[in-house]
Amino acid sequence: MVKPNSLDKPHILVVEDEEFLRNLLLVSLEREGFIVVAARDGMDALSSFGSQHFDLVLLDVLMPRMDGFEVCAEIRKRSDVPLVMLTALNSPDDVVQGFELGADDFISKPFTFREVNARIQAILRRIGWSKERPSFLIMRFGDVVFNDEEHTVVVRGEAVHLTPIEYQLLHYLMSNANRPISKDQLFHEVWGYDFTGGTNLVEVAMRRLREKIEVQPSTPEYLLTVRGAGYKFAVPEKEPS
Repeated sequence: MVKPNSLDKPHILVVEDEEFLRNLLLVSLEREGFIVVAARDGMDALSSFGSQHFDLVLLDVLMPRMDGFEVCAEIRKRSDVPLVMLTALNSPDDVVQGFELGADDFISKPFTFREVNARIQAILRRIGWSKERPSFLIMRFGDVVFNDEEHTVVVRGEAVHLTPIEYQLLHYLMSNANRPISKDQLFHEVWGYDFTGGTNLVEVAMRRLREKIEVQPSTPEYLLTVRGAGYKFAVPEKEPS
């Protein structure tokens, strides 16, 4: 029997200061066929990240020496690698901070490995889907220009930096312009898994996206809430010719 090449297996960096949980994630992910490197704190994580390639990072928030938010910010200076934060914090402000720094997803402690594995598989599927898309896609509605060929978003003539999940969210909403999209559908199509309740990831991501796209985030022109239906990207009535 020929063993699969380790280069074909996704490489995951697990950053967790609690030894038992770190080892549990290491063993469980390796059993699923991943190549896993475990780091005990933020400093070790950045050292590992700088010396090898990773397809995804699982990052604890509360750690000594350097917390997960600091590590997330440092990683985002170097890479757009998918980053999932593991947190016991339930404050919406903490989620907002994580998204602002570039996190793609959050998993609340305590969690089951089934949940962790489902999130990882969903993100890896999303990456695969992104790579399989046409090499270019340009959309322009009003003052918003989305250029997937150059991976840029320009709003009112100025380049806007979006985190990976914000970029995917805007792409999906603009691709379905004027069509209300439910929270469940956004979870499935953007995050890549089914909505299970008890989370405000969509609301927080929309809030952050509005702050970057809208002139007045509290009274949005493009990213609208459709009561009872979800959200939509509204095309201005008068489009430039």
